[in-house]
Amino acid sequence: MSSEKKIKTALVSVYHKDGLDEILKKLDSLGVRFISTGGTKSFIESLGLPCDAVEDTTGYPSILGGRVKTLHPKIFGGILCRRELPEDMKQIKAYDIHEIDLVIVDLYPFEDTVASGAGEQDIIEKIDIGGISLIRAAAKNFKDVIIIASKQQYQPLINLLEEKSGKSDIADRKFFAKEAFSVSSSYDTAIFNYMDNNEGTAFRYAEDDAMHLRYGENPHQKGTFYGDFNAMFDQLHGREISYNNLLDIESAVSLISEFDETTVAILKHNNACGIASRASVAEAWKDALAGDPVSAFGGIIVSNRKIDKSAAEEINNIFFEIVIAPEYDKDALEILEQKKNRIILVQKQELTESKQFRSLLNGVLVQDKDLSIQTADDLKLVTNRPLQGTELEDLLFANKLVKHTKSNAIILVKNKQLCAGGTGQTSRVDALKQAIEKADSFGFNLDGSVMASDAFFPFPDCVEIAGNAGVTAVVQPGGSVKDNLSVEYCNEHNISMVMTGIRHFKH
Repeated sequence: MSSEKKIKTALVSVYHKDGLDEILKKLDSLGVRFISTGGTKSFIESLGLPCDAVEDTTGYPSILGGRVKTLHPKIFGGILCRRELPEDMKQIKAYDIHEIDLVIVDLYPFEDTVASGAGEQDIIEKIDIGGISLIRAAAKNFKDVIIIASKQQYQPLINLLEEKSGKSDIADRKFFAKEAFSVSSSYDTAIFNYMDNNEGTAFRYAEDDAMHLRYGENPHQKGTFYGDFNAMFDQLHGREISYNNLLDIESAVSLISEFDETTVAILKHNNACGIASRASVAEAWKDALAGDPVSAFGGIIVSNRKIDKSAAEEINNIFFEIVIAPEYDKDALEILEQKKNRIILVQKQELTESKQFRSLLNGVLVQDKDLSIQTADDLKLVTNRPLQGTELEDLLFANKLVKHTKSNAIILVKNKQLCAGGTGQTSRVDALKQAIEKADSFGFNLDGSVMASDAFFPFPDCVEIAGNAGVTAVVQPGGSVKDNLSVEYCNEHNISMVMTGIRHFKH
């Protein structure tokens, strides 16, 4: 038996009518009969097209406030009957059931209703029953039926109608079935997560937008990003975004979101190698670059202010791969676009997700995002020497930065500028030594600088090394049974120490 099928009868029941008229007119021109309900039926007839009522087909009215309209054997029998089985065809003839070859349906806007802040009863009423049942039935019987489960599939259907005059083959119908199950699984995921109320009794995640990347972390690995990248960013220039680009972009926008003052950061391999807060973007760029002009080459630049011509001219003096900002002056863009492959992004939205997850072993690890950041009121002075001069501002700056630096992490800051960081070391002492050596190599005078640690000091060795290098104030979470050893050393050597009570590991 040929897999080619011709559309003769279509059941249409949609919540949103946008874009539907073109399909309906094309189907009508091909002699397709319509069956529909309520508002959709009225819409079809408003186009001057004939349409049979579901109620006339089933012999039952819409009942229970519209909760039950299409749930009837004469509808589902017409969709689910297997045309190749004589027994199925005998039964639908006996019960006067007519075949339905095309189902066009969308679902009540459950997620939009939740996002609107509506009450529970309104949300519950947006759990679609008939629509989801029609989708599953038609998709199950894709051997005989085409299912259009969202307006995203309108254009593929129009293409099919124009190219094949209302006929389809098995590959066409299976494609639409696959897309339909994507819709239904995403819908059920949204409902479960609402009902679960963030209790985490099971892990369910669904994302419709897929960005196929050039490759994954390395060229031999396949990579795909699932998420609406374009909702967060406009890409103004440059080549295709890669897997590693995405990791750096996420790190960059997460870091810059912590700063209210005009700030520029330079990142490499998800860590800041330079960052400074200054009166202008050009000044912030200059002092961020001074933090590590070697690592900055080929890095990611992020600004929380518009990039103007003067800043662009300075930035353009070195090679970098990506620049992110909320806005660009026109003449700044002309400068930055001189490099063909340079990726230029406008950030339109802040990160809003409160959960994060990663694959691990044979499962998924889920946690709340680290959205905590400390203010001056959260810093507990534990030493005799009080904070002096700009130390408070620098400690807050350093604490924001250490939160976004891979553990074990140490950050050295002076005058709201990163002097150096020690990142990803197996020993906190090694992280500190790495930072001091790096600061020395780029000519920083650490006298009067401050140090931030992402976790407590179990011994006084770090504060001793830091004090000898010129550090005069330290911020750390505290919590070690030997906190007193570091505090005592600071008291003996005129160093201030504050504790936050909040650890900021990042692995």
